[in-house]
Amino acid sequence: MQPQPNNDPSNDDAQNVAQLLERLLRARGPGGQEDEVRAICLESLGPLCDETWVDPAGNVIGLVKAAQGSHEPGRGVKVMAHMDEIAMVVKHVEADGTLRVTALGGANPVNFGMCPVDILGDHQFIPGVLSFGSMHMTSNAPQGADVLSGDVHWNDVHVITRCSTQTLRDCGVRPGSRVTLSQHWREPFRVGDAIAAHFLDDRAPIAAVLLAAQCLKRRRQALSCDAYFVFTTLEEECNAGAMYAAATLPGDTTIAVEVGPVMHEYGTRLGVDPIINTGDLKGYYTRSVVSGLAAAAQRCGYAPQYALLVDFASDASAVMSNGTSARAGCVAIPTENTHGYEVIVDGAIQACAQTLADYLATY
Repeated sequence: MQPQPNNDPSNDDAQNVAQLLERLLRARGPGGQEDEVRAICLESLGPLCDETWVDPAGNVIGLVKAAQGSHEPGRGVKVMAHMDEIAMVVKHVEADGTLRVTALGGANPVNFGMCPVDILGDHQFIPGVLSFGSMHMTSNAPQGADVLSGDVHWNDVHVITRCSTQTLRDCGVRPGSRVTLSQHWREPFRVGDAIAAHFLDDRAPIAAVLLAAQCLKRRRQALSCDAYFVFTTLEEECNAGAMYAAATLPGDTTIAVEVGPVMHEYGTRLGVDPIINTGDLKGYYTRSVVSGLAAAAQRCGYAPQYALLVDFASDASAVMSNGTSARAGCVAIPTENTHGYEVIVDGAIQACAQTLADYLATY
């Protein structure tokens, strides 16, 4: 059995995390329209921080100030987890009320399959069905050839609304409207010692950051630098929220909290041990930050999983690559089926939270 550190969350904490995660999973948060997730983050972060606010980019920010007399000017850590999810966006409204959609974030049709969706109009949300067309079509049509071969593209996809174009206009459905998986299909599903759901990316890391803030509250006297907890917008699209926060908040170090892909290619395994990302598409993380996160995981009784996640990126690598953060790192929750129907094991959120809290308390 792994040793448990003094800041180990209680059973009550674990139950609270499970309840919080359910709320977060049900909340719809396509990039640029994360309002439902933002409200939960702001409500949950408020009691844990000295100050909380929403910045002009739509990021939720909570500040935990360093213990009195221990603050060093210029030192500070920005912890980032993103609020947005992969989704779809309306490209064109057909004369019969059918919607043509394309990806919002790193989504492919296979991520969703044929499923119920919520169409987020400006004035009203309406239901729809994501469709690839009948499975009884032939390969004579281009769409039929793609569907039958399993090589489905966005131009093969449409959303059935059963609404007139006038009704859609009245609801505020137009090119640019977000389409996301319906709340009908957002319930978490228990699989043995694991939880499965769409959008554990990045709802599980949000829960981990909130639990880390709670753990840090118990170790407040050890905090020698200001800690900013930032829940960011538009990570899946362009990291815009993170780049704004990094450019406008004090501090020299940025830590992204993410889901980490479980793949033989990366040598990662599904379990509670946090993944310490050493680099990704946008660059290599700062060596001292990588080592510090790994050491924190070890102090908490975990065996850190070092991984070079080549086909991956985070808010932290984005702000490091554009020069708005001097140092950066990324700690991730091991996750199967990233960007699909994702799976994490019990205790993985808590392990990530403990690691993060210990890093901040000993920074």
